[in-house]
Amino acid sequence: MFNLNPKLKYAVTGALAGLANGLFGAGGGLFLVPLLGGWAGLSKRQAFATSVGIALVLSLASAGVYLVKGSLQLQGLWPYLAGGFAGGLVSGKIFGRVPINWLRRAFGLLVIYGGIRAVFQL
Repeated sequence: MFNLNPKLKYAVTGALAGLANGLFGAGGGLFLVPLLGGWAGLSKRQAFATSVGIALVLSLASAGVYLVKGSLQLQGLWPYLAGGFAGGLVSGKIFGRVPINWLRRAFGLLVIYGGIRAVFQL
């Protein structure tokens, strides 16, 4: 792709993911998965898994900023965390058994769905 220093590639990848996460509330994986595979040379499965770990830290950073600015509603947070935690456990357990093509397609459909909703405000 580009002939950049590997550390610069990783910083650019992280910056794009951080911007997406901070501005849109999520979406770091949109940048992380393809760039971790292409620039960092990780396998597709490693890129998906690594993006989750990176997104955790990015989400904590964004949540901290939102909390300080008074935008984070803590009282409404807990039911979503419980369901999200359960979903994360289940998906983490089955991740290795799901064919990579299915993961790629599901990821692509999710991006398309989100894009359509954003454009048409559905």
